[in-house]
Amino acid sequence: MDTNATAFTSPLAAIKYGAANVPQPVEYVLGVVSQLSGWQLLFSFFALLIAYDQWSYIYQKGSIVGPSLKMPFIGPFLESVNPKFEEYYAKWLSGPLSCVSVFHKFVVIASTRDMARKVFNSPAFVKPCVVDVAHKLLGSDNFVFLDGKPHVDFRRGLNSLFTRRALEMYLPGQEEVYNRYFEQFVAITKDAGGKPVPWMPHFRQVITAVSCRTFVGHYISDEAVKKIADDYYLITAALELVNFPIIIPYTKTWYGKKAADMVLAEFSKCAAKSRARMTAGGDITCIMDAWLKQIVQSEAWREAEATGVFPEGLEKPTQMLREFTDYEISQTIFTFLFASQDATSSAATWLFQIMAQRPEVLDRVREENLSIRNGDANAPVTLDQLDAMTYTRAVVRELLRYRPPVIMTPYVAKKAFPITDTYTVPKGAMVIATTYLALRDPEVYDRPDEFDPERYYTGDAEVKGAKNYLVFGTGSHYCLGQHYAQANLALMLGKASMMLDWQHHATPLSEEIKVFATIFPKDDSPLTFSKRKC
Repeated sequence: MDTNATAFTSPLAAIKYGAANVPQPVEYVLGVVSQLSGWQLLFSFFALLIAYDQWSYIYQKGSIVGPSLKMPFIGPFLESVNPKFEEYYAKWLSGPLSCVSVFHKFVVIASTRDMARKVFNSPAFVKPCVVDVAHKLLGSDNFVFLDGKPHVDFRRGLNSLFTRRALEMYLPGQEEVYNRYFEQFVAITKDAGGKPVPWMPHFRQVITAVSCRTFVGHYISDEAVKKIADDYYLITAALELVNFPIIIPYTKTWYGKKAADMVLAEFSKCAAKSRARMTAGGDITCIMDAWLKQIVQSEAWREAEATGVFPEGLEKPTQMLREFTDYEISQTIFTFLFASQDATSSAATWLFQIMAQRPEVLDRVREENLSIRNGDANAPVTLDQLDAMTYTRAVVRELLRYRPPVIMTPYVAKKAFPITDTYTVPKGAMVIATTYLALRDPEVYDRPDEFDPERYYTGDAEVKGAKNYLVFGTGSHYCLGQHYAQANLALMLGKASMMLDWQHHATPLSEEIKVFATIFPKDDSPLTFSKRKC
């Protein structure tokens, strides 16, 4: 019995009688702990975790602006689930650098132009991270997550997809989509009995359609485009700033993953069709064609070099590309859609609302477009003609300043990042570069809170605000499609001005901003459309 009894003696109690030379303070602590009940031990452990969580936050916060203490563990999680623009704005105004800590993630917010540019231009210290769940939705091997030389090399192979010559080839497909959808705009208003309906969802659909036609041409069916347009909302909803690291069935991330897998499968089929057509010598009609044409030509040149036989007419591509699988191509095209869909949908929604509110601006857009089309409102335009629409492009440029679709870009610190002389971002922290304050800087933009295309038409905003115009980022990860995006919006507005009349039906929420990946009017912009009689 004595032997069995000693086998169950508490190790903490036994230490007191052991041969080890235990310091008296430690012996006292162990003695106290050994007397605690299971619930007391659990409570004590939980209290230690809270203390450590607070200490870790305060230590990482250092000298920058942020709450003195954080809500244990979760931080401002509830605010992150339902983000409010006003709360973001207050945070930006609180200081050039500020911070929050949500769950395990410490977040540093760079609010001013100079702080944002420091983040954008520090690839040695930071890399894009989007959000935690993005790796599962976009693929952990996606090029957007590449860093250093692999990223530079990959992007170099994509540059030719957005040259002037390439953008010219994409125009017919874009015009085709706008012609069809603008007719639908009129039908939607008619079906609603002439009453206004929220138009943001319809802009998302037309932008999805024009993106798909630009990226994958007619390799994808109208039904598949409609399916992508309907389901892409699920992908956006899944990419919340704060999320669980695992995908739980029947949650936003689960539905988003299913939608992403569907899009990738559709684009993979498109890649196979494009590859076959480009191998057979077909003409380029979309971005996927342009990319695969280069891949096919690169492979043909390598074969010629290997055999020493150079067929007549064979030319060395300006950019030699490696062989890409259909899945790699699909994944990259999906990334283009991810990068453009929400941002362009936001810009289009605000653009139509603001034009309806300012008929004198829209009239000038109409006059310019009709003149450049030589009086034929139905005439298609070339890229040179789009470039000549200086006022229309000034409207687009000002719209992107006044209502920048992307108000923050998240990065992660690869190592300790000395962002200022007095503060170093800890390794592993998220660093968010924000653009809104740079685009509203009163020292650069006169009357910054007013929409005024003249600042880009006759004013000096283009030159004076060169460092502030961070709509498309800067540095090694700047937006590849920035010229495409602006030309596309100018085309959309110009064609709409020729084909449509529309009215905005204001509500108390029309000028308030809703944050859903990008920014939208809180009332989703109630509009009515009618066919324009020229």
